[in-house]
Amino acid sequence: MTGPQLRLEGVSAGYDRSTVLRDIDLEIPGASVVALLGSNGAGKTTLLRVASGLMRTSAGRVLVGGQDVTRAAPSARRRHGVCLIPEGRGIFRSLTVRENLLLQIPPWEKDTSLDAALDMFPALRTRLGDTAGRLSGGQQQMVALSRAFFGSPSLVMLDEVSMGLAPIVIDEIFEALRTLAARGTALLIVEQYVNRALAVADTVYMIGHGRITYQGSAAELDQADVLRHYLSHDLATAPGSA
Repeated sequence: MTGPQLRLEGVSAGYDRSTVLRDIDLEIPGASVVALLGSNGAGKTTLLRVASGLMRTSAGRVLVGGQDVTRAAPSARRRHGVCLIPEGRGIFRSLTVRENLLLQIPPWEKDTSLDAALDMFPALRTRLGDTAGRLSGGQQQMVALSRAFFGSPSLVMLDEVSMGLAPIVIDEIFEALRTLAARGTALLIVEQYVNRALAVADTVYMIGHGRITYQGSAAELDQADVLRHYLSHDLATAPGSA
């Protein structure tokens, strides 16, 4: 592993007067895979939005590749190598598959070939002229994930990319993630299937009520450990607890 590709230092953030993230410290070394786990409402998506620039911090710093990007726009962070694959696919349903893929190529990228994505997801080759909204859910997710293969991002963040997909499609999606990791791309994965996340991750962070509650090696955990951690944390923070 190399130096940090992403570092959050004392980050707090929220919506209006509601604080969601509280004093978050998180680090993703270059060429590593980090899983971010937590129950619904724990702050996982908010953390990804802060890291990608879609949401401002109220305190703390965001560094990408050692550079302070706390006030940088999402487009500037994309130039620094940050790529976000949001929950809900995030494609243009009324455009064709080809048009969606072309829009995902960064404007500064000289190579406008679609082969990088089509080689990874060959099922899209025969659907390039089809309207993206007519694809299956799995194929739509392939279109969304294709942006990770354009512009050589150094950090790809993924928010629940397996949600609502059939197991065979999830296998294809995670094979694509393994390919990215093998190329040296750092990954930050938010994933509902804990065992899937643990199988590809080097490091695990757990988040609860907007705070990091655990950091450690993925090899030292299993799904039962994660469940016990969730339950013990929820009980410890429940109203009326000691």
